Amino acid sequence: MFRKLLVSIAMVAGMTGAQVCVADEGTVNVLYAGSLVNLMERSVGPAFEKETGLRFQGYAAGSNKIANEIKGQLRRGDVFISASPKVNTSLMGTANGEHLTWYVNFAESPLMIGYNPQSPFAKEFKTKRWDQVLQEPGIRIGRTDPKLDPKGAFTIEMMNKAAALYHQPDLVEKTLGAPDNPAQVLPEETLVGRLQSGQLDAGFFYSTETSDLKIPAVQPASELQAKASYTLTILKDAPNANGATRFVDFLLSARGRALLKEHGVDIIKPTVTGDRQAIPPSVQAVLDAAQ
Repeated sequence: MFRKLLVSIAMVAGMTGAQVCVADEGTVNVLYAGSLVNLMERSVGPAFEKETGLRFQGYAAGSNKIANEIKGQLRRGDVFISASPKVNTSLMGTANGEHLTWYVNFAESPLMIGYNPQSPFAKEFKTKRWDQVLQEPGIRIGRTDPKLDPKGAFTIEMMNKAAALYHQPDLVEKTLGAPDNPAQVLPEETLVGRLQSGQLDAGFFYSTETSDLKIPAVQPASELQAKASYTLTILKDAPNANGATRFVDFLLSARGRALLKEHGVDIIKPTVTGDRQAIPPSVQAVLDAAQ
């Protein structure tokens, strides 16, 4: 039985209902971008547990949402995987609480338009340009909140580029409506399920989601490219720093990178931002081996 180490209550002064984080030397708490749910829960997590004997405990949500919860002391974790370097920057430096001092860019995934093959609009995605299909009356579109999730921001960015490229100044209004349109905006971790269950006809997803779950998808023209840039770090106040190091070692290892590739993630040469001296020696060794 693993020895209990610390019980820490992370909460904003005067607030109730904050997360109670019980640190267990045998459990690694990984906070990760919601687009990686299937990859983390069905592949990386189980493989990590099998190889190390440690327990993987994941929490998925929009990257900005997780960062806000960390800054608000509403959530603690050992490892943080985001879908945008900008999110990490918001947690660095004294003014931002200095929750992390370094991060590694290790993978990418382009933004796609995925659709339900049983949707009445499915055939149109094969015969018409995707932006024309998204303007069809009655089509149900899903996307994430641009304030809470990089994918939501990338969606709006890509649609604005498409409006210019295809000379349709009202494209964004016709397809998305307002940035926070409640008829479309959904939590990232539920978006795939809603599409697969038929609640949505189409939505904006990363290639790791469409490839991994066999969702039919259309990739926009290269001029419109938007993509997740996945980053990995150990949080500065990680309750289980040793376990966090072992998880990062595993994910950046040849075995971890192979799992990422199997799930449709584009592997890139790892690059470090921040204080290299703060990176654990074993992680640095894995990074050096990947160069």
